[in-house]
Amino acid sequence: MAKVTVSLDVALVVEVMVLAGVGNPQDAVELVVRDYIERGHRTEARAEARDDALREVDVKPRDVEG
Repeated sequence: MAKVTVSLDVALVVEVMVLAGVGNPQDAVELVVRDYIERGHRTEARAEARDDALREVDVKPRDVEG
């Protein structure tokens, strides 16, 4: 896998390390990025499921009243 080098403010990286409970800056930042991506995928899945459910409601024929 290709690697990318990014310069970050040390205070930001230290905060990420503390919050992630990781002693290695590289690992801490990687965990945060992976978590961000996973959350995005979960959000997309929830939105898609909600949209599918709404489509199913719209497709069902309405009961005739009266």
